[in-house]
Amino acid sequence: MIMIRLHQKFYFLLLTILISAVNAFPQTGKQVNNEKEILTPKPKPQPRINGPLVYGSRPGHPFLYRIPCQGERPIQFLVKNLPAGLKLDPSTGIITGVTPLKGDYDLLIFAANSKGKSTRKLKIIAGDKLALTPPMGWSPWYVHFNRITDKLIREAADNMISSGMADVGYQYINVDDCWMNATETNPYMQDSTRVGPIRKNNGDIIPNIHFPDMLAMTQYIHSLGLKAGIYSTPGPTTCTVMTGSWNHEEQDAAQYAAWGFDFLKYDWCSYNKVVGQKPSLEQMKKPFELMGNALSHQSRDIVYNLCQYGMGNVWEWGTEVSGNSWRTGSDLGFELNSFFSVALKNAEHGEWSKPGAWNDPDYLQIGSFGSQIGTTFTLPKPSLLSGNQQYSYMSLWTLMAAPLFFSGDMTKLDEFTLNVLCNPEVIDVNLDPLGKCGSVIKKSDSCFLMVKKLVDGSTAVGLFNQGGQAAEVSVDWSELKISGKYAVRDIWRQKRLGMFKEKFTVPVPAQGVVMVKISKP
Repeated sequence: MIMIRLHQKFYFLLLTILISAVNAFPQTGKQVNNEKEILTPKPKPQPRINGPLVYGSRPGHPFLYRIPCQGERPIQFLVKNLPAGLKLDPSTGIITGVTPLKGDYDLLIFAANSKGKSTRKLKIIAGDKLALTPPMGWSPWYVHFNRITDKLIREAADNMISSGMADVGYQYINVDDCWMNATETNPYMQDSTRVGPIRKNNGDIIPNIHFPDMLAMTQYIHSLGLKAGIYSTPGPTTCTVMTGSWNHEEQDAAQYAAWGFDFLKYDWCSYNKVVGQKPSLEQMKKPFELMGNALSHQSRDIVYNLCQYGMGNVWEWGTEVSGNSWRTGSDLGFELNSFFSVALKNAEHGEWSKPGAWNDPDYLQIGSFGSQIGTTFTLPKPSLLSGNQQYSYMSLWTLMAAPLFFSGDMTKLDEFTLNVLCNPEVIDVNLDPLGKCGSVIKKSDSCFLMVKKLVDGSTAVGLFNQGGQAAEVSVDWSELKISGKYAVRDIWRQKRLGMFKEKFTVPVPAQGVVMVKISKP
C-alpha cells in the first residue's frame, strides 16, 4: 500500500508531486502519443481454454479451480483423468473437492459450445508447493484505500466474472488494509466507523462494521470459482493504524483459515516499533517465519505474500520463511513514471524466481485508480500513462513472471484497459511453467530487450523503448544463443510476422514495446 513511512517525505511531498507530474512523460524528443490503440483481438465466440498448465495444492486440503475459458456462453466442460475426491460442474467449469494424495495428476480439459471446442492440459501437483505460477487477481488498495467494504469486495468479484478477467486466469479477490478496527481515530481514517473493539476476550480479531460476516463473504467469492485474500502486519498496527497481528500470529492464521481465505499479504508497517529502525537480518526474518509456520499448519492452502519492500535481500530468503512472493522494493505509489526503473531493478533478482517463489514489483496500476497525498486518499480517476506506457508496464510484469494483481477500479473496465489486462498470449508468458524471470539486454541508452525462455523451447522477447520518440530496436539471434531461421509472432496483436534469419528489427513507439515470441518453424 502507498504509505509515507519516512518522516522526511512529508517535507518533500509537494516537490515529489510536482516532479512526478513533470516527469510523467519524457521531456526530450517528440511528445509521447497518448492515444490508446487497442492491439489485442477480441475473443472469438468459440471456446479458448486459458490459465496455468500446472497447479499446486496440498493433499487433504479444500480444492477450488475455475477453468479460465473465453468464448460465447453457455460452454460445457469435461475433464478427463480427474482424480478421486474432485468433481467438475460441467456448466461453470468449476472444480471442487479435496486435493488427492501426493503426486502428479495429468488432466485433459475440454470445452465446447455451439461455435466450436477447445482442449488444454493441466497438471495438478499435489504436494508442499503452492503458487507454481505467479498469482493473478485484484487488490483494492490503489482504488478504495480506507473506503473498502464487504459490498465493494463482492462487487469486484462479480466484475471479475462479467468482465472476462476470470476467463484468462485472474482468480484472487483480495481485501487490503482497513478491514479491521482501530482503537481510536487517526489521520488516515475517512470517518470513525472503523474504530471499535479490536479483539474478543479470547483474542480473536474483530472486523469492523463494514465487514459484518467474513465467512459469508469468502463463501460468496468461492461460489463464483474465485479465491479470497486478506491483509495483516506483524506489527501492532497496520500502515493506517488499524489492528495488526503482533503477539496473535497463530491465532490470526487460524482465524483466516476458518474464515476461508486463500491468500495473505503480510505488510511490515509498524514492526519497526518492535525491533527498532535498524533491524538485523534475523529480526527481519523472524516475524515472517512466525506467520509462515502458522499458515503452513492450517487445513487450507493460503498463498503467502511478504510485503517488506526488499529489506535484507528478501528474495534470497523468502522461501525459507514459507513465502510464495515478496516485494522487491517500495510502493510504486502515484509516481508511475518510475515503472521502467522499478522493473529493471526487479529483474536484477531474476535468478531467485522459480515456481512457488516470485519477485513482486507491486501492483498493476492501469485503468482508473486513486492516489495518496499525505494522509488523504483520493478518488479513482483515469491513468495518466499513455497507451504505449501501459503496454510496456504489462509486458514487463509478464516477462518478469511477476504476480499480476490489478489494483484499479473494477467498475470502470473500459475496452482499452481490458485489452491490456486480458491478452491470453501475453498472460501465457507470465504463467509459463519454467517460472523464469526475463533477463535484460541493453541496446542503447533508451532501448533494451527483456528475454524470457519458455517451457516449449521458444523465447519471449520484449523490445522496449524508454525514449521520447520512436526507435528501431533489434534482437540478434546470437543474443538468444540460436541461429538460422525462426518464426516470429507479435504477442500483443496475436499475429504471425513471418520467418527471420539471424535477427529481427522493428520500430518501437516512444515509451512502448513490441513483444514477440520466437520459435522454431
